[in-house]
Amino acid sequence: MAADIAEYELTAPWTGFIATPQAGGGSAGVLVLSGSSGRIERERCRLFARAGVSAATVRWFGGPGQPPGICELPLEILVEATGLLRERGAERVSILGLSKSAEAALLVSTLSDCADAVIALAPSSVVWANVGPGHDGRDHPYRSSWTWQGHPLPFVPYTESWLPPEPPGAPVALLDWYESSLIAHQDRLGAAAIPVENTDADLVLVAGGADRMWPSLRFADELAARRAAAGRETTVITRPDAGHRITFPDEIPPPPSTRYAHGGTPEAGTALGTAAWPHVMAAVHGT
Repeated sequence: MAADIAEYELTAPWTGFIATPQAGGGSAGVLVLSGSSGRIERERCRLFARAGVSAATVRWFGGPGQPPGICELPLEILVEATGLLRERGAERVSILGLSKSAEAALLVSTLSDCADAVIALAPSSVVWANVGPGHDGRDHPYRSSWTWQGHPLPFVPYTESWLPPEPPGAPVALLDWYESSLIAHQDRLGAAAIPVENTDADLVLVAGGADRMWPSLRFADELAARRAAAGRETTVITRPDAGHRITFPDEIPPPPSTRYAHGGTPEAGTALGTAAWPHVMAAVHGT
């Protein structure tokens, strides 16, 4: 534990972690969510705590009482998780999501007033089908990733005809699969669109043009366009050579994945995260 921060392990009903500045958490807090890895983001929470912001991270799927995959996951989980920070004195709470959790964070901001700001790294502009199994242990037929008040949200399914072009055993890029699914299911895009024009939360969107997991730069542009059409401002930070992974200052880039081809380079991901960091902190503090 760093001398300038305090750390707490969360206990039931949560699996998670909170880091706060040693001198006190102040008025700002951020809920830090992993992507589809589901990991507990301790180091990123410590980064925020060293910057003077209380940060919490929770297991949002795969934990006790939760679906094993991202399948019909109640978004109320995120609303409840932001309460962990408000209970500790945070007057302004932001949600930072990456990839699938960015999709969730943007959605929950349109359905609830629990978040004052959303920082969406490599976001989606639409709701997608499940990633992994639901409570029934099945990942087919496709269902929505999310529910709200017990009702599944409209979603875009994946096309069944797609096959990865890489040789067997090579890291897989999913970009073509997502793009082909958007084309195959154009009739579902309207209903599945994340209505960010309806949220009062401040939005920061961070996306790389070399993302090979899904078209996050296209998605960020679509989200910003919806907001602009409604007269709302959005902060968008992009870099053409960055991929799906985005690293903030003082963070160590993760090692290359043996499973997925994320695109870009670690250097570009760090450069994008460095450019985004002042905007992230401004959103967290509401300045």
